[in-house]
Amino acid sequence: MDKNTFSDKVIKLSGQLYRMANSILLDEELAKDSVQDLYLKLWEKRTTLNDVENIAAFTMRVLRNLCLDKLRKNKDITVVSEEWIATEHVSSLHEVVEQKDMTKIIKHFINQLPELQRTIIRLRDVEGFEIKEIANITTSTENAVMVNLSRARQKVRERLIKLQI
Repeated sequence: MDKNTFSDKVIKLSGQLYRMANSILLDEELAKDSVQDLYLKLWEKRTTLNDVENIAAFTMRVLRNLCLDKLRKNKDITVVSEEWIATEHVSSLHEVVEQKDMTKIIKHFINQLPELQRTIIRLRDVEGFEIKEIANITTSTENAVMVNLSRARQKVRERLIKLQI
């Protein structure tokens, strides 16, 4: 893979890669470092990347593994990541404040999910990946992805319901 192809296929994913790393690590600087480490690792292996069928899924999987390795080495990462749920169009300042509060609450609930469920819900609901791609990224079956996604959404929903009562 030459420099231009690498840029077109790997570097263009930088936004998604950063968001995924940040969602796993919950630390902006560590996420940026992880993406840079990924680029270096992939560049060193660029001659073998031409054989990869889905470069985006492969890249996400490698990044996920790098991030998990960092978590295993540094288990006390507790910094909350930046907002990743987009605020919908609202018509008043009061609604804006309510929406931001709800976004923070949902983000907090998602951050409390087990790592795999947290990754899956973000890849699906935020990044818009297909179930098949998520299965490839997480090295799971499509059925396992759907089950984990359903459980993650259910846990967040249950916590929101408890909060409103």
